[in-house]
Amino acid sequence: MLWNRGTLNMNSIFWKLALGLFFFGSVIGSFAELDFGYCERVVNKWADSSSSREEHVNKDKRSLQDLLFFLHVPRTGGRTYFHCFLRKLYDSSEECPRSYDKLHFNPRKEKCKLLATHDDYSLMAKLPRERTSVMTIVRDPVARVLSTYEFSVEVAARFLVHPNISSAMKMSNRIRKSNVISTLDIWPWKYLVPWMREDLFARRDARKVKGVVIIEDDNPYDMEEMLMPLRKYLDAPIAHDIIHNGATFQIAGLTNNSHLSEAHEVRHCVQKFKSLGEPVLQVAKRRLDSMLYVGLTEEHRESASLFANVVGSQVLSQVIPSDATAKIKTLRSEARVTISEPGSDKSNIQNGTSEVALNVTEAKSGNMTVKTLMEVYEGCITHLRKSQGTRRVNSLKRISPANFTRGTRTRVPREVYQQIKTLNNLDVELYKYAKEIFAQEHELVSKKLISTSERSIVDLPGELRNVLGEMGEEKMWKLLPVGLIVILLIVLFLFVNARRRRSSKVKI
Repeated sequence: MLWNRGTLNMNSIFWKLALGLFFFGSVIGSFAELDFGYCERVVNKWADSSSSREEHVNKDKRSLQDLLFFLHVPRTGGRTYFHCFLRKLYDSSEECPRSYDKLHFNPRKEKCKLLATHDDYSLMAKLPRERTSVMTIVRDPVARVLSTYEFSVEVAARFLVHPNISSAMKMSNRIRKSNVISTLDIWPWKYLVPWMREDLFARRDARKVKGVVIIEDDNPYDMEEMLMPLRKYLDAPIAHDIIHNGATFQIAGLTNNSHLSEAHEVRHCVQKFKSLGEPVLQVAKRRLDSMLYVGLTEEHRESASLFANVVGSQVLSQVIPSDATAKIKTLRSEARVTISEPGSDKSNIQNGTSEVALNVTEAKSGNMTVKTLMEVYEGCITHLRKSQGTRRVNSLKRISPANFTRGTRTRVPREVYQQIKTLNNLDVELYKYAKEIFAQEHELVSKKLISTSERSIVDLPGELRNVLGEMGEEKMWKLLPVGLIVILLIVLFLFVNARRRRSSKVKI
């Protein structure tokens, strides 16, 4: 019976691999059949229809609409924004259901104010376009690709707690609780992690067969015995389909997770003929132009400040003070949202998960300001980064001596950096454009803050009069004796000072 179960497991793995090969084979086959003339018509038709749909939307992009759609490009620092900004500004009841992790739902059925997801821009077809504001964060393409590789390895390494890949797959497919989110549910990790997981198990099995393996090179990006080398990762078909130019395709709505039926054909045409990428890039640029907020991963502090002043200030201005008590009650009774990561947590070693609870404790109220929002954000990211760092260290222990740090990226050869730039040529141009938008918005907000500050100083006497006018008669009478005492002290000081001057004159 045990042998039969093992056989069934092996058969299951075989068929999954066969289906995967068939999928990639069919993609490559259809890819080869595409000719330039046909592709040019397909891409231009999509670009024209995308532009015509967006021309009908006439709104002030700087005004927050009823629904905020956070288009989260992977590995741009979006998780810190979600947990440390958005969850401080919005109640759980205001989020679209399971919006951060679950994809392909119709939010028009729900009355929600916040939609945060890795889903691409094509989701806008399901949203009330004229009542939706969009925000995103863009990152330097080379750093984003390296981070994607590192995170794929990190998450896949957590499965090495299991004795074999069959056991790991069985546990990853277990029935999870309704309030538990798995990384394997989230695009693009639902594709990249199983691929890397299979590779890590294969290399571990090969090391067991060889016996003692001596690793001479300490470059984690080229450690063949332990994990898939970066150069091989970059050239894989799945990387070409999901990772390269990923930000442009996501903002254009053309990922392999798109809601548009023509998305796959358009994307494959652009991948085959680089010159056809220009119309897609222009669509992505126009969409960045129309967004409420565009942040930059590399400009962390400036981006956070810009978000607080552009988005946070508008959300806070919509909070009705009378609702503050109700919001606090909702917050305290809110169920904890747990992110389940495959890993090495000793308390969960049997089910192969490491649970990281992210419990919101800061009160949302009508008294919160942009300044206090930034203070809450700074405290939150410190805690979040610490937990992420600990989890990363524990995961990478399973493939030691491979380890990823900021310092190890210097080990990546210059030609590999250039290869990443070439493979992500659209993202390189989109990132340059995003930096221009960011610089303009940052300057605009800075001027606005300076103008507000100067106006506040000029209006200070008038504000003081207003404050005194708003005081009740009873409070004024209480302050009157204090005022009289101060006046008497001033008079006494002047009198004594005058006597001293007269005495000095007489002595001379």
